[in-house]
Amino acid sequence: MLVTVITAACATIAASAATLLSHRAIVRSGNSRRLRITGPHGVDEQYFTRIGGLDQWLSVRGEDRAHPVVVELHGGPGSSNAILANVSRDWERHVTLVRWDMRGTGKTLRRSGAAAQGEMTFDRLVRDAVEVVEHVRERLGADRVVLLGCSFGSAVALRVARSRPDLVGAYVGTDQKVFDGGRDTSDYDAALERLEKAGKKKEAAAVREMGPDQRAWSAEQFSHFSRFASATDPHTFAAMKSVVMKSLWFSPLHSLREIVTFFKGFMASAAVLPDTASFDDRADGTRFGVPFFVVQGACDLVNTPARARAFFDEVQAPVKEFTLIEGAGHFAAYRHPGVFLDVLRTRVLPALAGSR
Repeated sequence: MLVTVITAACATIAASAATLLSHRAIVRSGNSRRLRITGPHGVDEQYFTRIGGLDQWLSVRGEDRAHPVVVELHGGPGSSNAILANVSRDWERHVTLVRWDMRGTGKTLRRSGAAAQGEMTFDRLVRDAVEVVEHVRERLGADRVVLLGCSFGSAVALRVARSRPDLVGAYVGTDQKVFDGGRDTSDYDAALERLEKAGKKKEAAAVREMGPDQRAWSAEQFSHFSRFASATDPHTFAAMKSVVMKSLWFSPLHSLREIVTFFKGFMASAAVLPDTASFDDRADGTRFGVPFFVVQGACDLVNTPARARAFFDEVQAPVKEFTLIEGAGHFAAYRHPGVFLDVLRTRVLPALAGSR
């Protein structure tokens, strides 16, 4: 009798898995068709190139090579945006979108393995980013690029835009990350309060044990806090399910094994976080020689719009604009890609043309 029950249960699980994978295959096929770029002036390239002594993965996509070039720096660290190709498909009708899996992330991580990622520091990521922009400019014949920094990637992009205006035509930060040398602990306090209100006693105890001084946190503690903060932010948690996880599962560019690698990227990249605890963006300078844009979710509790706005107000730039996406938390530009595209078309690209 027991054998019969176990056999039946296994058959049910196998049938459910087969159905799930079949549905995934159908949706991925449709997404693959939507991603096709067939026009004579288009570009659709995915390849590895040597950046910082490591083979790193790039995607270059757009309907017309003559369009402005946007180089996107993903967040995390370790959270590849390559999975979001379908979400941002309409952007590629107006710009050439370059995506890069940083060292410790996605296809770059899978190519060489965690042990071969080399120097895992924030400074190394910044130097890699400069090399990527230089490579893209040469490959596409672009004078300067729009540098799009997303969440943690905005901290990297901010430093490239500040130090290398000769490479960057405009800066766009979304889910903007701002470092303040540890002076402001409001994000820590708010996350702890949300955990306590939700009855997450174990998680709240872990956050209290960390303490508010991030300079004393380990890489593992940074990762835990990020997870706790995101999970207790309702808008961000909803975006993670409906945008990030859904895109990952149905991405035609990623195999099942690469889905596993996606999650390994967070662990491999966490080593860069302790370096950032004492960073101070204001001390580093608020003067930028390029047009400066921030697009932030009005309800983002991970990188709050108040903190981003306070920094933005001190920025001196030829042109600057701050846009709130109402009803959005973290991942605002990808939860509302049409709204972001409108900002890109009507605000950023005209400023890019005027800055040349």
